[in-house]
Amino acid sequence: MTAQLDMNQTEATKKNNKKLFIKTYGCQMNVYDSQRMAEVLSPVGYELSETIDDADMVIMNTCHIREKASEKVYSEIGRIRKHQEKKAADGGRMLLAVAGCVAQAEGEEIMSRAPEVDMVFGPQTYHRLPEMVAKASRAAGQKILDTDFPPEDKFDHLPDETKSEGVTAFLTIQEGCDKFCTFCVVPYTRGAESSRNVTSIVAEAKRLVASGAREITLLGQNVNAFHGQGRDGSEWGLGRLVRHLADKVDGLDRIRYTTSHPRDMDDDLIAAHGELPHLMPYLHLPVQSGADNMLAAMNRKHTAKEYMELVEKLFKARPDLALSSDFIVGFPGETKQDHADTIRLVSEVGFGAGAFSFKYSERPGTPAAASEMQVAEEVKDERLAGLQQLLNAQQQAFNESMAGKTIPVLFEKPGRENGQMMGRSPYLQPVHIQGPESLVGQIIDCKIDHVKGHSLFGEAVEPFVENEQERAIA
Repeated sequence: MTAQLDMNQTEATKKNNKKLFIKTYGCQMNVYDSQRMAEVLSPVGYELSETIDDADMVIMNTCHIREKASEKVYSEIGRIRKHQEKKAADGGRMLLAVAGCVAQAEGEEIMSRAPEVDMVFGPQTYHRLPEMVAKASRAAGQKILDTDFPPEDKFDHLPDETKSEGVTAFLTIQEGCDKFCTFCVVPYTRGAESSRNVTSIVAEAKRLVASGAREITLLGQNVNAFHGQGRDGSEWGLGRLVRHLADKVDGLDRIRYTTSHPRDMDDDLIAAHGELPHLMPYLHLPVQSGADNMLAAMNRKHTAKEYMELVEKLFKARPDLALSSDFIVGFPGETKQDHADTIRLVSEVGFGAGAFSFKYSERPGTPAAASEMQVAEEVKDERLAGLQQLLNAQQQAFNESMAGKTIPVLFEKPGRENGQMMGRSPYLQPVHIQGPESLVGQIIDCKIDHVKGHSLFGEAVEPFVENEQERAIA
């Protein structure tokens, strides 16, 4: 009788569940935030939907980094409006929320320009989502704007239910930025640098590994500026945290971190790259420009020479390291010689693991946007094309250097072709081999036969578990 009652209650809960659709833009931190939003809303009856068509609530988790970010948000709101109208015609209601960095920067403007939006909240307030949803649901026309930086730490108020959705997972350990690069809005949208305490990070890492993760990427706007409180009450840096995770989290085989800043790459973290096999030999280390006067104008607070000296120390500690980076071309005042300096730096350092390169675009409210020395668009186009040609050639050469080598591969999912499996090398390259689906979650040594585009192809050189039953026994 009791069992039947519990079953009826479970079925009733399922019927009452509402559908939540989250559209995520931008960086890995937004991917992490979207996952946590879903976890926050689960106890109040929302379950994730893969389609917007049946959604009772839609959250747009926005990014302010890319060009014309605001315009893209309003365009997407217009498309969602049609789904709201259809939902209303069927007698229902679809709540629409705008979250993330565009929401933080332009919350009041969004509320005034887009009446179909019910809630606007910043990246530091989503732990208050259940309260916002309750207020917005009481009656149509109830608008919620929550973009203040709260005094409480949101991580102290999020549910302890984080689970990995695969064999790799993200874990935010640091937020905000105190660097104030003149092109960047992050200090204004994410706030000052703050770090989580070590105890909460370790607990979340253990939950992720318990639910299937074998690789965790530590996230932060300036992740290597991490200065969290350790269990002993002292302040820990990222190097010490990584060592602790490698030692204390059983089953965590791979650790990565992003995004780092050259100024925060201290000796302890550099040493960790050479000492910890858990720490993958891949590092994203943005430089933005190879010209000192551009770096000064950007307020990067390092020179091209200092960056290259840092790279030299990193390679000394970990000779098999591969770098990726970020570049901005056409920054206000950039000359032909400045661009040539960037090309020289790229040629000397080498960014075989890839790079993100963009034309400078104005971000309202940033110092660079007010500059009168804007570079013509056609000049930006030409410079970007030349830089990307060099970067692509470096990445292709690095990929091709893998042919004939044997590397460990963490398998994530089936590939596109029948019987094919896809995993990742230590350098994040996709690797394809023929094998069973039971390879998911296994780290297998594979010999690379050939390279096609950015993908590696090969075969396993060690026995692997053929089926789930054998894997459970192993």
